[in-house]
Amino acid sequence: MNPTLVGLELKRFCRDYVGLFFIAVLPAFMYVVFGAAQTFGAEDIGRGNVALYIMISMAVYGAVTATVSVGGSAAVERMQGWGRQLGLTPLRDTAYVAAKAIVAMVIAFIPIGLIYAIGFGTGAKGETWVWFASAAIVLFGACLFALYGLVFGLAFKSESAVGAASGSLVIFAFLGNIFIPLSGVMLTIAKFTPLYGLVSLARYPLTEGYSVDMEGNLAHEALWVPLANVGAWTLILTLLTVYLVRRGRDRQ
Repeated sequence: MNPTLVGLELKRFCRDYVGLFFIAVLPAFMYVVFGAAQTFGAEDIGRGNVALYIMISMAVYGAVTATVSVGGSAAVERMQGWGRQLGLTPLRDTAYVAAKAIVAMVIAFIPIGLIYAIGFGTGAKGETWVWFASAAIVLFGACLFALYGLVFGLAFKSESAVGAASGSLVIFAFLGNIFIPLSGVMLTIAKFTPLYGLVSLARYPLTEGYSVDMEGNLAHEALWVPLANVGAWTLILTLLTVYLVRRGRDRQ
């Protein structure tokens, strides 16, 4: 790991106030509006209340947006020649990847920390271990989506790649059962989308797999379903990344 590179990367991301707004402030605002400000937020669910359920959902969205931005920018940097510049230095590829991974986790922790702090102060309640377990799942699970950002960066090869990747997350958040509870055919479709597995795993310590759809029906989902989703999308994104990297080298 190169502390200097990590520090420079963190400073660069922290100077991007617009990016930080969409990564941290917007998800926190959405939690306040749809969770803390609603009377149903105090209703019990699993090992906590509805406010905690919504808080976890918004933390997933914010953390994933953060890691997608880091992954996408890393791909664009290398495609635009930054990789060749680093090649002139003693920095190894493993150290570069490690530095980006650390930056991704630190940036992802910003929305998680902010939203959890707001939730703690605005009525989100749950067992202590649920808070820590869900936060850990969100943090480490969001790192998977650095690959998602890499895919967009390698495919589009421009600054717009990061915006396209982040914009597509909004669609997948709706389809992934993050913003609104889905039911019927839409819920079935949701189980095949990339965000569904992570948000379901993050909620699992709270809900133990139980959920209520838009029609008020109670349903239970086995743990293997979100695990299979996360595993499948990890494989898909990894294969896509490898393919796009090799395609770029062949063209060079």
